[in-house]
Amino acid sequence: MNLIKYFFYIIISISFLACQNNPPEWKYARTIDLGSTTPIGLAVVDNHIWVADGDNNRLIHLDEGGKILFTEDGFERPMHITSDGQSIFVPEYGMDQITIFNGNERKKLPLVDTLDAPAGIHFNDGMFAIADFYNHRILYGKDDQWISFGKEGKADGEFYYPTDVHLAHQKIYVADAYNNRVQVFDLNGQFLQSIGKEEKMNASTGIYVGQEIYVTDFEKDRVLVYSLDGNLLQTIDEKLEKPTDVMLKDNALYIANYKGKNLMIFEKKAN
Repeated sequence: MNLIKYFFYIIISISFLACQNNPPEWKYARTIDLGSTTPIGLAVVDNHIWVADGDNNRLIHLDEGGKILFTEDGFERPMHITSDGQSIFVPEYGMDQITIFNGNERKKLPLVDTLDAPAGIHFNDGMFAIADFYNHRILYGKDDQWISFGKEGKADGEFYYPTDVHLAHQKIYVADAYNNRVQVFDLNGQFLQSIGKEEKMNASTGIYVGQEIYVTDFEKDRVLVYSLDGNLLQTIDEKLEKPTDVMLKDNALYIANYKGKNLMIFEKKAN
């Protein structure tokens, strides 16, 4: 390699590493006011947003621009919801059940075990994961084939009130709320990784996993963004008041701002 090519290679390598070390950051874009709604969970059906309004025992249906179209009442403290693209799966914290809602009917998701205040559910690739709050465990499976893992405690693989869960990359990501961390497991429930100790989380209530891991740090009014290997990429705290959930939609980041009674929208902009 001649000298010119060598220096060109060095410059390209440095530029690549700089981009890796300084990923694009999320910047505040706008706010969707939700009136009296206290948002806890978020899901998308047909590009429309659904919000679990826990304090008012209802679901809120928003159009693509964030306008409230209608509400669905009669749920018992709905928490972190999910969708299969058609139905919404609603953890009813006050009823100890998962309700399947599709606009025309409601029915109970059949399980082989008893829940105690389900706080979160996620659906991906035909499978469910459920955060069983007072039982300090996670259920994973479908139909009559479920596994259960976890117990109350502080050690790796144990939980202290898990609040939300997400399935991605053939792994189970758990917002282990009052252990102030995220735990990662394989699909057999075997512990792989713990995230959040260095950042001193205080109530990790909501989680979303795409190409990064997004965690709502409820008591510290922030969202923490991690790489998939657990390195902190960004702390988002602008305008947040007790965030409970987070999700990606149309290349935007939506944050359920519980105390602010709104949705905060952030867009990703290059440095």
